[in-house]
Amino acid sequence: MLFQKDVARAIGVDTLTVCNRVNNLTTPRLYLLLKICHLLGYNPLQVSPATLGERIKQYRIQKGLSLRRLAEELGVDPGTLARWEKGRCKPKMVFKLRLDEMINRVHQN
Repeated sequence: MLFQKDVARAIGVDTLTVCNRVNNLTTPRLYLLLKICHLLGYNPLQVSPATLGERIKQYRIQKGLSLRRLAEELGVDPGTLARWEKGRCKPKMVFKLRLDEMINRVHQN
């Protein structure tokens, strides 16, 4: 059995943060979801993504990155990255290669 104080310590937040989540007063920030999944031994992304957009989104979630943060790392606008994820447009080859390298590096670990 996990106590709220143990969960809080394990994911690096205070007990009030865990209490608020348990009582549906807040939702966890994206970077905490990764820590929570690791703590629980749960991988919500076990299905292999079929499209580049799905691969981008899965990578982002696995790394605990927001759209804005990954866009910064790639040097693109967050709106552009969102359109790639949704399949509304495709990245230029230079960005596709960079994304492939980032994504493949995660799958090799």
